Amino acid sequence: METIRTMLFAALALVLFMMYQAWQKDYPPVMPAPVATTTAPSVSSAAIPSADAPSAPVNSSTATSSIPKITSAVIPQGQSIQVKTDVYDMVIDTRGGDIVKTRLSNYPDTTEPDSESFLLMDNGGSHLFVAQSGLLAKGSPDHTSVYSAESTQYTMQEGEDTLKVSLVWQGQNGLRVNKIYTFHRGRYDFELDYQISNNSNKAWQGSVYRQYKRSEGTGVEQSSFIYTFTGGVVSNAENPYVKIKYDDMEEENLKLQMTGGWVAMIQHYFLAAWIADPKENNHVYTKVTNDKSYVMGMVTPAKTVAAGETKTFTTRVFVGPKLQSQLEQAAPNLGLVVDYSWLTILADPLFWLLSWFHSLFGNWGWAIIAVTATIKLIFFKLSETSYRSMAKLRVVTPRLNTLKERYGDDKQGFQKAMMKMYKEEKINPLGGCLPILIQIPVFIALYWVLLESVEMRQAPFILWLNDLSKADPYFVLPLLMGATMLLQQRLNPAPLDPIQKKVMGMLPIVFTVFFAFFPSGLVLYWVVNNTLSIAQQWVITKRIESGETK
Repeated sequence: METIRTMLFAALALVLFMMYQAWQKDYPPVMPAPVATTTAPSVSSAAIPSADAPSAPVNSSTATSSIPKITSAVIPQGQSIQVKTDVYDMVIDTRGGDIVKTRLSNYPDTTEPDSESFLLMDNGGSHLFVAQSGLLAKGSPDHTSVYSAESTQYTMQEGEDTLKVSLVWQGQNGLRVNKIYTFHRGRYDFELDYQISNNSNKAWQGSVYRQYKRSEGTGVEQSSFIYTFTGGVVSNAENPYVKIKYDDMEEENLKLQMTGGWVAMIQHYFLAAWIADPKENNHVYTKVTNDKSYVMGMVTPAKTVAAGETKTFTTRVFVGPKLQSQLEQAAPNLGLVVDYSWLTILADPLFWLLSWFHSLFGNWGWAIIAVTATIKLIFFKLSETSYRSMAKLRVVTPRLNTLKERYGDDKQGFQKAMMKMYKEEKINPLGGCLPILIQIPVFIALYWVLLESVEMRQAPFILWLNDLSKADPYFVLPLLMGATMLLQQRLNPAPLDPIQKKVMGMLPIVFTVFFAFFPSGLVLYWVVNNTLSIAQQWVITKRIESGETK
């Protein structure tokens, strides 16, 4: 009877977990509007027009630029500039000087040997995802203006740590704008500089806007069974991590003043983020264009460049995988895009431990096995107490059956006699529940680690298991897990009630089907955990049955 309670606790926890996950999908946290500081300059939070670029007045004396609408799902193109670093294969368009295509060189699209590198950004079709930026001021370049460049090919050479790509726009009013990208070896964060040279006879005033534009249905890295968030995220000191769903963008345009922080478009394993100056107050906005594309970005306060002066305004960018080793170094709270949900306090040390074992073995599968053994060792004494209690229950089960026959329909009398026997034999009837209850948070935390960590993406183990982040294609691990559950049941005291016994017999089948869709790395953890539990429980059970009391 106690075993079925334990298994039902586990089943209930899993169901509640899946319900919580679905609830998070439908009702993410709502971003309260922080109050802009009175000392920091700010742009107006006036309504943003339906075009896919912002227009915020820089001050009363400077007119805003007129931004044309872009209603096509394919961005109009100028000349393509190919940029290759050790981590990027990128295309920058001379129209707007914007990033219109990004492949991540170190991340194959599939596990096939001839797979192309993963396409994170693209400028057409159903996979629209581009990074746009420009200046908001009359006679200044926006993301539709045409730049020129010295070359159409830029490659980071061996021995070089940085690569600069410079585009130039020359206005008739004496304004010259250099748009400069600076990439770094081995890193997914880079800088975007607007170098404004004012060769006119009057001061220039304007704002810098940076935004991402993407379509919803890319179908990239998304499982039909397991939900992962795709959409916008806003972060600042007051609200470190708030998701903005596409549905929220359709219902209402976000209009927010915040100091520092970042805005991002994220998907499973990957993201692109604009990172503001920590001391700068920005206007953050979202909008939905006529072509059903989603725009999220931010606008700086008014900038001033005096006549004859040159100034540079810098924004940092992160485009790439959710590598935990780089995210926190790039910006405060950016590591939260690896969303471990409410069990971050457990998931973070689990990932650290996994990474440490991976550094020893060079294989994430063996690292999972080592972590499982470590967790089992930590809970060894607790499990021992539980298994000892269950072994004693197993020994007295024949006596309990005799009591059940003796009392017949007198359930109250049977319960009293049973509790008396438990007391005489020093058996804790609830002792078998504790280990599984403690393991459930660890199980869920490890689930998030394996689901969210890009390090697990396409991580091979052995033989047919070439991607621990995906379900076992041949269902071998789920079947092994079901078998280990069945073996554990053989070691546990048999339920006295026939209905409970039937339910117990069904649980391994139900869990096997359920786990067939889980990441194989998670099922590997459960198989190893069950196997170690069986070994420990078998030894303890044999000792108790042979008459040992300790």
